Amino acid sequence: MITIGMSHTVTRTVTPDMTARAVGSGALEVLGTPFMLGLMECAAMECVQGELPPERGTVGVEMTSTHVAPTPVGMTIRATAEVTGVSENGKMITFKVTAWDDAGLIGEGTHTRAVIHNQRFLDKCNAKLHG
Repeated sequence: MITIGMSHTVTRTVTPDMTARAVGSGALEVLGTPFMLGLMECAAMECVQGELPPERGTVGVEMTSTHVAPTPVGMTIRATAEVTGVSENGKMITFKVTAWDDAGLIGEGTHTRAVIHNQRFLDKCNAKLHG
């Protein structure tokens, strides 16, 4: 059961392929914002996945975040997602997300995920290829 207050943290070490330069979101060899956001999403997904049946998953539908400090290659980053709300029908989950490096806060915001049936979601996605 997904409940308010559940939280999960994921940790990664910044590698050259995670930089703003590598992803094209900037010119510098520092953690790229897309990777910080992705780590926040990963924390949220992993936070609730264990509470869902195997045929269900979640997909991100909204992300609002700041990115307030740079992180160099080689430093450890961690992102935490905490459930702040679950819709009445259980299909939408909101999270508070934060990201830190060894020197302090690097970003924070909110994230919303929708609970989906994995195969139906993939079928609908793949139908786009056939018009």
